[in-house]
Amino acid sequence: MAKKTPEKADYLDISGDAIADGKADSSSGVKMKKELSMMDGVAIIVGVIIGSGIFVSPKGVLMFSGSVGQAIIVWIMSGVLSMIGALCYAELGTMIPKSGGDYAYIMEAFGPLPAFLYLWIALFILVPTGNAITAITFAQYILQPVWGDCPAPYEAVRLLAAATTCILTVINCYNVKWVTRVQDIFTATKIFALLIIVAAGVYYLCTGHVENFKNPMEGTRWQPGYIALAFYSGLFSYSGWNYLNYVTEELKDPYRNLPRAICISMPVVTLVYVITNIAYFVVLSQEDILSSEAVAVTFSRKMLGAFSFVMPIFVACSTFGSLNGAIFASSRLFFVGARAGHLPLAICLIDIKRLTPVPSLVFMCIITLALVVIEDVYVLINYVSFVEALFITLSVTGLLYMRRTRPNAVRPIKVNLALPIIFLLICTFLVTFPCYVSPVEVTVGLVFISCGIPVYYLTIGWTNKPRWLQRMFNNFNSCCAKLFLCVPAEDDRDL
Repeated sequence: MAKKTPEKADYLDISGDAIADGKADSSSGVKMKKELSMMDGVAIIVGVIIGSGIFVSPKGVLMFSGSVGQAIIVWIMSGVLSMIGALCYAELGTMIPKSGGDYAYIMEAFGPLPAFLYLWIALFILVPTGNAITAITFAQYILQPVWGDCPAPYEAVRLLAAATTCILTVINCYNVKWVTRVQDIFTATKIFALLIIVAAGVYYLCTGHVENFKNPMEGTRWQPGYIALAFYSGLFSYSGWNYLNYVTEELKDPYRNLPRAICISMPVVTLVYVITNIAYFVVLSQEDILSSEAVAVTFSRKMLGAFSFVMPIFVACSTFGSLNGAIFASSRLFFVGARAGHLPLAICLIDIKRLTPVPSLVFMCIITLALVVIEDVYVLINYVSFVEALFITLSVTGLLYMRRTRPNAVRPIKVNLALPIIFLLICTFLVTFPCYVSPVEVTVGLVFISCGIPVYYLTIGWTNKPRWLQRMFNNFNSCCAKLFLCVPAEDDRDL
């Protein structure tokens, strides 16, 4: 039988509307399946959020808050703020049912340049940095029992973090169902680990240990800049509340399941976080927390005795699941960006056999590996939090803008106008005031965003590129198609 050479439409649907509408025919090609149920959505949100943050950020929140009472308030308000943001994103996600999250919403509201700048900053800072922090935290905790009281060597931590990132990338490339199974298992594991901390804290509190709460507001830093930085660390722990919007196209019945998953997962995460931090503060003094590189391990040594070795294992499981969910969701952002022409076309190719965005996953893995070598985690958190707050502010501004410019657009979910306004004001505060306390991180973030403008005009805005440059792009896309699809050029299959 005669063989045919698959054309681009045979393995790739570059039409966002075709995928969003769930239509597939001979002209739309192969697309990713709608395999995510509501509970899968809950597992993704909870699994991504509860990761390295709750085990890394308590120190940062306390350091910038200055007191136990202020730190607990920050944790509560960070959860409330994340819930408000998630509800605003539920409106955006059901109004614009496309994968890509902020990228898709900024594109719809403000056009290609702001959307590209978000993609630019997400590609090199937001996503890979968050994944690198999670991978490093996983490695630190899994190696903790081996080195005991001594910190694990830098090289060992980084090598294990890199290996873990590669393994999870392979799993994500292979099968979406494998990803959701891993996510479900490790989400349950991390909840169990936090329940151990909570139970130990409750027991310690019931035995009369309340000395750490005698003067809860003593030492509070009331300066707006320090409050904003405390929220940066707190919100970093809640980061991931918008990740389900990255995979809207793969969610079954997104109009119903997206808001339900948000409304189930966010209160659960907030409650777990606040109670966990209260347990930390009951058992550990401020000095203990500020001097600890692994708060949960310090906690377990004091409370679990001979069984303290289990805590690093549980924490490692937690961060492993978080990294898995983050890789799955964020890879779709680059897939959508490439499909819109803002990244090389090769990145939006789909594996014809497994229907996964393999080039996007591999590309993100490479950038994450480059960032794993950075030592100071808290500097990374400040970089990430500032630029993330900036673009979330832009997305919510887009929601308000489209309320005015597109009043008749179909909105299956329409939140009260007060919610996006409150969220916008708080985000503006978080973007503005750290400029006085951490000018270096803010300046670097703004400079890097600005660097995306000439890149945009050089690679996208410049329509009459030289033939040699266009031919180079085409050859790169062709090579990636053959490399990642793993399908012979003359394979005959019923698509």
